[in-house]
Amino acid sequence: MADISSNSQNIEAPASEVAAVLVDLESYPSWSSAIKSVEVQERDGSNRPTKATVKIEAGVLKDRATLNYDYSNFPKAISFSLEEADLMTEMSGTYLIEDNGDETTKVTYQLNVQVSMPVPDMMRRKAEMATIDAALAQLKKKIEG
Repeated sequence: MADISSNSQNIEAPASEVAAVLVDLESYPSWSSAIKSVEVQERDGSNRPTKATVKIEAGVLKDRATLNYDYSNFPKAISFSLEEADLMTEMSGTYLIEDNGDETTKVTYQLNVQVSMPVPDMMRRKAEMATIDAALAQLKKKIEG
């Protein structure tokens, strides 16, 4: 498996608030430029989305993906994995949510994307990092205002 791209951002909000925003998949299109629409298919007993179809437009990557969400380490982590997509052969990621103990939260976003066409690894990693950096900046703006 290819190396996972990762970056972190400190957010001026409690971890519980950050986790609540990340679980609210349906609101992503209102603050994330890469997520154009979200349709939740399944939820767990806590009403958290466990399966959703997401329309993604991240740079040159435009795809429709069905993702499965894992809350086994919630509220410290939210993970997702690809069930199926039009172009991507893999899309897995994790938001790590770390309470800094001072009403701030360190969020680390890890992402691995593979597509069905040949793309040089350096270009793939650059696109992953651009996606991660934009997602973290937009999350920070959504929460901090």
